[in-house]
Amino acid sequence: MTTIEAVFLGVVQGLTEFLPVSSSGHLILAEHFMGLEDVPLAFDVMLHMGTLIAVLLFFWNDWLKMLLSVFSSDKDRAVHRRLFLFLVAGTVPGALFGYLLEDYVSTVLRSPWVVVCTLSGVALLLALSERIAAHVRSVEDMKLSDALIVGVCQALAVIPGTSRSGITMTGAMFMGFTRADAARFSFLLSAPIIAGAGLYEGLKLFKAGTEMPGQEYFVGFAASVISGYAVIAFLMRYLKRHTFYPFVIYRLVLAAAVAGALVSGL
Repeated sequence: MTTIEAVFLGVVQGLTEFLPVSSSGHLILAEHFMGLEDVPLAFDVMLHMGTLIAVLLFFWNDWLKMLLSVFSSDKDRAVHRRLFLFLVAGTVPGALFGYLLEDYVSTVLRSPWVVVCTLSGVALLLALSERIAAHVRSVEDMKLSDALIVGVCQALAVIPGTSRSGITMTGAMFMGFTRADAARFSFLLSAPIIAGAGLYEGLKLFKAGTEMPGQEYFVGFAASVISGYAVIAFLMRYLKRHTFYPFVIYRLVLAAAVAGALVSGL
């Protein structure tokens, strides 16, 4: 893998981790069509760590307030204390699914055809949530049951092509949250699961005696941080006035294009 290819994959990861289009699906497709079938797992871990840094940086104020609320009984910090507990609760389903289905997902489900099915399926669910959702609730109105349901949605994102952000935003909108608040909770909820998965895979690689990462790892990491931060900033502004329909269309067009490419042998 060249440095340019590493930068490209880092940008792909950063752009697609937070847009409702599936980062894992795009990485699989990019690696497949670029002939990079042997990309090390350690490189994928580095790219995901880049997007973790992006979400920590963008929402640093929320993270600070949640951290302070844990060590305070001040009623003024109750909202952020509840939000912290909801993030913990919402992370549990995804952590369990990821741990139990790791081998199955990394072997059986890591296929372009799986991505075609999940790209199109979640697109239809996202469109349905846009059409029937009330779009009135905020994160401050969230209940424990809401957090757990969104957490279960996040657990489904272990299937490539589903899109962690796409399925969690869809679940939140079905429960009446505004587009921007659905995105905000989705992004905040991504941090613990990305951090946990990265630590878990990192320890496995360390025990296996994986070689120290080279230059391409660090440029890919930097590219994912920068592009990830930019996408979060863009989407938080965009969703205040616009819908998810462009992403629905994109997912359906991409699914059709990939299916056509696979059938034709391209």
